[in-house]
Order: sequence, then C-alpha cells, then structure tokens
Amino acid sequence: MGGDLIEESSSLTWVGSGGSGTSRWVDGSEMSSEEMPNWSKMDENEFRNRYSSSSGSFKRRLVKRPKRVNSLDVEAMQIADAHAHHNKELSTWHTLSLAFQTLGVVYGDVGTSPLYVFTDVFSKVPITSEVDVLGALSVIMYTIALVPLAKYVFVVLKANDNGEGGTFALYSLISRYAKVNKLPNQQQADQQISSYRLKLPTPELERALYIKEILEKNAFMKTLLLFLVLTGTSLIIGDGILTPAMSVMSAVSGLQGEIKGFGPNAVVIVSMIILVGLFSIQRFGTSKVGFSFAPALSLWFFSLATIGIYNLLRHDITVLRALNPAYIFLFFRKNGVHAWSSLGGCVLCITGAEAMFADLGHFSVRSVQIAFTSVVFPCLLLAYMGQAAFLMKFPASAERVFYDSVPDGFFWPVFVIATLAAVIASQAMISATFSVIKQAMALGCFPRLKVIHTSKKQMGQIYIPVINWFLMVMCLIVVATFRNTTDIANAYGIAEVGVMLVSTALVTLVMLLIWQTNIFLALAFPIVFGTIELIYLSAVLSKLLEGGWLPLAFAGCFLLVMYTWNYGSVLKYQSEVRDKISMDFIHDLGSTLGTVRVPGIGLLYNELVYGIPSILGQFLLSLPAIHSTIIFVCIKYVPVPVVPQEERFLFRRIFPRDYHMFRCVARYGYKDVRKEDHHSFEQLLIESLKKFLHNEARDLSLEANMNELDMDSASVRSADAVDPDDELRVPLMHDQRTVESGHQPLKSEDTEELPSSAMSTEEDPSLEYELSALREAVDSGFTYLLGDADVRAKKESWFLKKLAINYFYDFLRKNCRRGAAVLRVPHMNIIEVGITYMV
Repeated sequence: MGGDLIEESSSLTWVGSGGSGTSRWVDGSEMSSEEMPNWSKMDENEFRNRYSSSSGSFKRRLVKRPKRVNSLDVEAMQIADAHAHHNKELSTWHTLSLAFQTLGVVYGDVGTSPLYVFTDVFSKVPITSEVDVLGALSVIMYTIALVPLAKYVFVVLKANDNGEGGTFALYSLISRYAKVNKLPNQQQADQQISSYRLKLPTPELERALYIKEILEKNAFMKTLLLFLVLTGTSLIIGDGILTPAMSVMSAVSGLQGEIKGFGPNAVVIVSMIILVGLFSIQRFGTSKVGFSFAPALSLWFFSLATIGIYNLLRHDITVLRALNPAYIFLFFRKNGVHAWSSLGGCVLCITGAEAMFADLGHFSVRSVQIAFTSVVFPCLLLAYMGQAAFLMKFPASAERVFYDSVPDGFFWPVFVIATLAAVIASQAMISATFSVIKQAMALGCFPRLKVIHTSKKQMGQIYIPVINWFLMVMCLIVVATFRNTTDIANAYGIAEVGVMLVSTALVTLVMLLIWQTNIFLALAFPIVFGTIELIYLSAVLSKLLEGGWLPLAFAGCFLLVMYTWNYGSVLKYQSEVRDKISMDFIHDLGSTLGTVRVPGIGLLYNELVYGIPSILGQFLLSLPAIHSTIIFVCIKYVPVPVVPQEERFLFRRIFPRDYHMFRCVARYGYKDVRKEDHHSFEQLLIESLKKFLHNEARDLSLEANMNELDMDSASVRSADAVDPDDELRVPLMHDQRTVESGHQPLKSEDTEELPSSAMSTEEDPSLEYELSALREAVDSGFTYLLGDADVRAKKESWFLKKLAINYFYDFLRKNCRRGAAVLRVPHMNIIEVGITYMV
C-alpha cells in the first residue's frame, strides 16, 4: 500500500498511485485513522522533496494500538441523550388529508389500469366462451388481492426506513445492521443518531448474526446486493418513462371511435401535448400537484365504481362467480400457451403498485393503507367486474371495452375524467423517480444533480429539474416511435415485474436480518410472492422482441451510470485513505504548519472521517500562508432518512490547542435536502464549534476537580473508613480514558453531586483565549479549500477498468454538479487545487 507521488506543476495536480497488495487495508471500524500512519516519519525538507520529485516510494506500517475513547463518539452520546427525537403521531385529520393526497400522487397509475387491461388480455386470447371472461377476471382479482393488498399494504410498507420507502431505503436499512456499504466511513457515533433506531435482539439473533457475517465478509455478496438495488432503481426510472406514455395514450385513444378522422397520428400529437404540460407543472411540487389532482382522481374512482355497478346490474351479475379460483384452472386448461401469454396483459392491473412503497416518503404508511383498502381496492374490483359483465354480453367489444361499457350520454364526461386520471397516473412514477434518484445520490450511487425542496412540511417532496426534462424527452420519443399502446404494454410489464422481484428479495433479507422473523414465515414470503412474480416475468419476457427490450435498455443505461459512479467513488475514497498524511509529520511541522498562520477560517473539504487528508499538503506547498483556524469538513451521508439539526455536526480537536485545527463531520440523511446557503452553514458550524469548545473546557475542568477529589478522599480513607457512596462521584469512563492532547473526556452522569466550582469554566483563560482567536478568525472571513480530485486507472490496469474510470466516470464527474455548486459558495471564497489519484 505504498505509492509514488508525482507533482504536475502546471495545474497544481499531484498523483498518488497504489502499490502492491502485500499489506492489508484496515478500515475505521478497527482503529481510528489517526492511529494508522500512512507516511513514514519525515521532516519538512523531506516532505517538500517528496512532493517535488518526479518519482519516489515509501513504506507504510499499520500498527494496531489499544482502542481509545473517540471524542466524536462521546459527543454523539451526549447529543443523543439530550435530544431524543421521536416521530409524532399524526392526527386523524392529517392522516385523512394525506390519504386524500395519495389518490392524486400514488394511485393514479394502478387506478387507470382498467383503461387497457382487458384490451391487452383479449388481444392474445379471443373470447369464445364464458370461461375466458371469468378466468381472466379471476386472475386479475386475485392478482390485485395478493400483490398490492397482501404484499405491499400488509408487509412491504412495514419495511420502511423511518417512513421512507423504495429500494434504496431498504438498502439503507440493511446498511445500518450490516456493513454492506463499500465506502468504509462508518463510525460508532452514527449509531447515536436519534433516527437510527436499531431493533433489540430476539431469539432469532443467532441466525441474523450469521447472515450479517456473510454479508460483511463476502465481497461478492456486497456487490450482488448493490447490483440488485441498482437494478431495481433503474427499472423504477424506466417506469417513470413508460408510465406517462402508456397512460396518456390509452386515454386519448378513446377518441378514435368517437371523432371521425381522428387517427393514430392525432392520438400521438395530442398525447405529446398532454405530456409536455404534465412535466411542465412538476416544478410546483408534489404537495400542490397532489391537492390539484386528488379531487380528479376521487371522481375517477367514483366513476369506475359507478360504471362497474351499472354494468353488473344491467348485463350479468353472475360474473361474481370469478371469486372462485377454480376458473383460473379452467382458463389455463382451455387456452394453454395463449393463456400464459395473456398474463402479460393481466399483470398490467397492478402497474404502479411499487409506487405505493417508493412514494411513501411523501406521505405516511397509515395514509397509504387507508386510501388503498377503503377506496382503491373496492373501486378497482367493481370496475373489472363491470367490464367482465359487459363482455359476457358483448364479447366483440374487447378492443374498446372500457369506453363501450360507459352508459350512453356519459362518454364525454368520462373521457375528460379518464384523460385527467391518465395524466395523474404519470405523476406516481415521476414522483417515485425523483425520490429514488435523490436517495441514490445521497448513497453515492448517482452523479450529483440539483435537487429542489418543494414543501416546508414534507421533507420527501422534491423536484429534480434535469431528471424531469430527461423523462419528458424520453416519453415523447417513446410515443412518437411506438405510436400504439400494445408494444408499450409489453415493455411496461417487464419493468413493473422486475421492480417487484427486487423488492421481494430485499424485504426477505430485512425479515431475516432485521425483523428476525420466524424462518418459516420469512421463507413463505418469497415463495408465495416470488413465485407469482416469476410466472408473470416469464410471460412478459416472451414479448421481448415486441417492445419488451425497451425497459431493459433503459435499465441497462441507468445501471451502467450508477454502478460506474459508485465504483469510481469507492476507488477515489480508498485512494484518499491510502494517501493521507501521518500525524507524526504534522507534529514535526509544529503549530505553524511550516508556514505563516494568518487570521481567518479555512474550511478544507474532504471525505475522510479519520486522518489528515493529503490535500492539506498541496495547500501547504501552494499557499504562502495558511489560515489561523483550519477545520476539516466531511460532508457525510449516513444510512438514515433524516438527521436532526442539533445532531448535524460532530467536532473533534486535532493536535494541541495552539494548532487550532479541528475535524467536523457534517452528517445528512439520504432524505435530507441541504437547503442552507454558505452563510447559514458557516453560522451553524461556528455555533457548533463554540459549543464543542465550552463542553471540552467544562469536561477538562470537571476532570481536574475530580482528580483533586480523588486525592482528598484517598487521604481521608487512610485514616478513616471508606464510604462506598464516594465511588458514585467518579465518572463512569474515568479509568478507561487515555490522556492525549486534544482528546475530549467523557462527562459524568452524576454531575449534580459535584461541587459547583467543578462546573465553572468562566475563569478558564485558555478557553477565553481560544474563543477570542476564533472570533478574530470569523471576522477575517471564511475560505473554502477544495480539492478537484481526478481518478485515473494505472497503465497496468485492465482495459475495462481504464474504459470505466478514464472515460465514463471522468465524463460523469465533469458534467455533474461540482463541489462549489453543491456548497453554494461564491467563487471569491474558494481556493481549489487539483489532485489525481492513480488507482
């Protein structure tokens, strides 16, 4: 793990190359990186010679020292104890209000499926007897009852991550219980975040620990799990493209039988106009869109139920016989392979079911459950039964069964409502796409994009402009290319079933690892639902050449983007860990860091949670002076949805006080949106630093007073009997603390029994001096020290690695949002140097 360092003076870029694999790599969970010197001890001249030379090598030793108390962990425990956060129970009216909004956001897709399900089913199986109608109806009814109702409403929704749903939420939940994330930046302090919420052990703990060990020690299993999550996410994004095209074209195609001369070209043009309007209003936010669309969807579901009841009573109420699952057997026995092929149409009745889980962050579990069980489920059953009753009497109307079954005189009102519902159906997957991409960015699996928070009340309601316009362009291309709903339906089914299979696999892992469910119940879940989904997948894959290739193409492209970005990010992080500067070297430079310290605060951004980043060496060489206060800022996303503001920052002093160097880990959840500008961020950071300094001074004073008390009590015990109650006055971790410069001691939990003088720090001259120096530095201003890190594959690397890193990852890195844009910092406050890591 040695390396060569080459400076490219023209662009202030230096190269750190990896070496042989003879030494093992140790992550922060075994020891802190300050305890793992990466560079051999050298003086200042050797340091400068090493950087300026064209080549060189050095050896690094990994020395495991006794574990010490980490001040970041200590501070995290103090914060968690002082600020316990619990989700407030929503009021009944608020829950009902959210349930009403779900109709306009979540259930538009599954709600518009009656427009095209029977049409697609009976395009493959002609109606020749009542068995065909009753069998198809029975398949549809039990599919809705098993997948959206039994699987999602009663099981999958409960696997949410503190109210957040989707494949990445499941991955994040799993990451909290097992170290499956490839970035080795986990800290014990992260578990003290109030929203971490690890479950208590159960009798099935041994099995869960065994699964945890397999996931953590097997690199292939980590990669497989990540690949599964990225595949599901890619398919959801593909759904965001196909759903608007399918839903809108299905609604508009109803005009072909009513308006003379309204042909396929007109359907395409009108559909494209509606789609442009739909994507144009996304910037107003999910909440406004939901309240605008919810009344229309409510009217749509009412229309479905009413038309269904009308057809049942008017034509053939005996279709209720389809509740008998025996008709499914009769349907397959009669039609054989054609019945199996028709499953590609039957699966369309549950399109959008994944949105119930993916859009969960916009609402609540209870609101989604209430809306589906009380409105969506019964209305859909009535709609399909009504269409089946109509087909029993008019089997030739299968191609336009929905509009033909509408009572005379109600076509135009129903058409308008159906068109609105189709537009709304697109909203479900658009919102879900925004959510999963935001989660992917937070977990380092998608290039950084601009994210706009659209609601002050619901944290999950976001809008991503680039993705919105990309989805719009792709939808228009799909509509203009396919020009009919049949081929789009073939593509639609593959994307839906693929996402469901991924969610089944991840929820099963959650049941085994986290819920620690009984083994028989845990295995029953994938056996029952996985079998159903695999049967449907086999049916839709048979249409691969008839449009089914489209979602696979979309998913393949997004999977390539996400996996490449994650792969490059992991290599970049490992390079930073490998090339960090040793603590001994900084000690040799002294408190001046070998240069001039001028008033001001330098915020040096890096991704390390431990250790001195190598970028500091570049700034020491490139700048004539360095700031009087240096803060190493690490923006870190932890596997929780939201990090409370008071738990945002963790501080740690690096080196003695006269160095004025600190580490700050700014923690965000994958659902958090960084709305603060640089002024707000600076203010929050300084306030947190002041609080850290006060706590540190108080604890040091407490320790000093406790030492005096220990000495006094020892002299008393030599003459008198020992009072056992005196032991309560000793801090719980006092004997375990390692006395090191810059290390924050633990607080006693029994401070109320101590003399008041022990808690006074107002007369601490060192604290007053440091606060005064900090105020002077703040008055002088902030400077953001950023590193423009480039990652290049070494010459001896494989061709695929060179292609992925040197071209594809480099293209993504150069075209995503840069650090300055993400931080929203004026360019005049930025100093940036380039670094190239050879991997």
